[in-house]
Amino acid sequence: MTLLLLSGTAEARDLATQLADEDIAAVASLAGATRAPTMPLIPTRIGGFGGEAGFRAYLKDAQITAVLDATHPFAHRISHRTAAICAEDGIPHCQLLRPQWRPEAKDHWTMIAQEAEAAQHIAPSDVVFLATGRQTLEKFADLQARYIYCRQIDAPDGPFPFSNGEYVIGRPPFSVEDEITLFQKLSVNWLVVKNAGGATSFSKLEAARRIGLRVLMIARPPQPDAPRVETVDAAMAWVRGL
Repeated sequence: MTLLLLSGTAEARDLATQLADEDIAAVASLAGATRAPTMPLIPTRIGGFGGEAGFRAYLKDAQITAVLDATHPFAHRISHRTAAICAEDGIPHCQLLRPQWRPEAKDHWTMIAQEAEAAQHIAPSDVVFLATGRQTLEKFADLQARYIYCRQIDAPDGPFPFSNGEYVIGRPPFSVEDEITLFQKLSVNWLVVKNAGGATSFSKLEAARRIGLRVLMIARPPQPDAPRVETVDAAMAWVRGL
């Protein structure tokens, strides 16, 4: 057996460690969106597959016999393509999709379906902190009248695309205290977040809860109709059962 682990999350790193510890033949795949990523402890390829045809060719050439999709919940195009191809080609496949975040009594969340809806809720005088990554920044063009801070891991390749904003550079994880200090220093009124779920990046939401910061929560896109687990332990149980 050779397992393809589609990576890019904390869960994928944990899976890679366990796969290495148990000497299970596996290859991790990273999209390459982050410079100098933390590398898994198994053989790793970086970069896209070249679409559907490229992905099929890779599965054949690398003699992949099972696929475990542990990509980000918003990498839905990859997840849908993977599920469809594995089903058509008879390759065992499972998606590790961590549970969504859910608001509690002290949270001030507004739920939206997509980025373009943000301007309907955020006033022109507000200061916005985008914790959604640089790759989706252009989808918030309607917020240009507000002051926008966009956090990203790597230094920018060019100037901020809007006249009223700037990048904030930082590599996770971030503590709750650090997030509170940052939001207060920047006089943030709104935190915009994708509902990625997971404990690793929840600190920003805990910080928002403690200081009463309003949160605009972007709902997850539809996921493929495919075998699915929610935890690393369940994913490893699936692998062991192959």
